[in-house]
Amino acid sequence: MMVPLRNFIARATRCYSKLAVNPVQEASLSETCILVDTNDKVVGQASKKYCHSVGPNGEIPLHRAFSITFPSHITNACCSHPLYDYVEERDECDALGIKLAARRRLEYELGIPKSLIDPTKDILYLTRVLYKDVGDGVWGEHEVDYILFIVGKDLPLRPNPEEVSDAWYLPRDSFDRYMTNAPGPVTPWFALITRSHLRTWWDNLAKINAHQDHKTILNFYT
Repeated sequence: MMVPLRNFIARATRCYSKLAVNPVQEASLSETCILVDTNDKVVGQASKKYCHSVGPNGEIPLHRAFSITFPSHITNACCSHPLYDYVEERDECDALGIKLAARRRLEYELGIPKSLIDPTKDILYLTRVLYKDVGDGVWGEHEVDYILFIVGKDLPLRPNPEEVSDAWYLPRDSFDRYMTNAPGPVTPWFALITRSHLRTWWDNLAKINAHQDHKTILNFYT
């Protein structure tokens, strides 16, 4: 999801090692993610905690996700994973599993009722990116991220304070100025997508289908 932007609180699921993890977030670390190879082929499953733990040589298990989260950072609207234990979220036909996971997390993180989103009609699967960031060396990201858009829907927001400290809609004509003077740090993920593709996609929402690419996985390794 690209808009609204939102700012994560320090209690976000993937917190830095020096920050406390509250019981709700601690429990979520046992959720089972889907392990994939660099071609997005399923190779196994592992806990969210394992998937975001940085090894001694900087290795992080590659897993499937849609965008990412960092505590107290500005980023896009919704960031999480499809879960292996939910069979429907493993459905790869037109990324239906990813869309169902996104709808589930939009309700949990931003308070948008699932009844307001039809995953087959309202959520557009645009493309995928391969991304890695070692974070603080203890917690990090290594994901095949699906880029999803919801266009033309006015959805109510009731952010979950356990996940989101603030959320707001930002118009395109204010975006460049906002990013230049952002009131806080920006997630590595969102900084990468902003520098590369976001402005092009946003400027072409009326014909966004022309930018769909379900064959190429964009390499965002840095």
